[in-house]
Amino acid sequence: MRLRRLLGGAALVAVLQAAIAGEPEPNVVLVQPSAAVVPANLLRLSIVFGAPIDGPVLSRIALQRADGTLLQEAFLQQELWSPDGKILTLLLNPGRVKTGLIAREQRGPILHQGDDVILTLDGRSIKRWHVDPVDGNGPVSSAWKLASVRPATRQALVVTLDGPIDGREADYLSVVNADDHFVDGRATLRDGEATWTFTPEAAWKPGEYRIVVRGTLEDPAGNRLNGHFETPMSSAQPAATDSIIAFKVLH
Repeated sequence: MRLRRLLGGAALVAVLQAAIAGEPEPNVVLVQPSAAVVPANLLRLSIVFGAPIDGPVLSRIALQRADGTLLQEAFLQQELWSPDGKILTLLLNPGRVKTGLIAREQRGPILHQGDDVILTLDGRSIKRWHVDPVDGNGPVSSAWKLASVRPATRQALVVTLDGPIDGREADYLSVVNADDHFVDGRATLRDGEATWTFTPEAAWKPGEYRIVVRGTLEDPAGNRLNGHFETPMSSAQPAATDSIIAFKVLH
């Protein structure tokens, strides 16, 4: 009976079919946003699995309040998978996230400030968030703070962002040297996707560098580096323009 209360019909069928087939439960490695809070206008989330998943997954996923109330029609009915089949990105229904659209006027927003919501897969909780106020600002690269790195080391360059960015966009930032060559290395996000780190493959050399931030970089609410998701439909979005952050590695 508990299984029936937690799951919708399609999800219940998927669980029973998997059980009959003897399939193991999907191993969820990470859910992003990975912080404990999300804005009320959250647009995008990603689920990282330990192995590729066979068959549709969206019907097995639900978003509910802490009291168990299911949030109906929360997701756009589209599964966006990484090439290796391990990362699923889902969009919350944009028509209910963006103000002024018919779906939002008729059904209201999906998330409300102050709520606690739970993301479930096959009826089991895989992530819990507290809902913060709407975030309409977007990333501001001029507010980011860079920590210094030592030459002749492979010390990670740490950039503290002004807020979380989309968890799938660590590679939207690149490091370029004074000769206009990209520096090879590994970029990661941590601290709820609010800190970007870059570990070079070779030791840092003294000199001038710059971080190139792709103009299409977004936060989890769909705000771009140079534009806002809430831009009225009658207004043109500004062109996506890369941002440059210069820094030096001193002797």
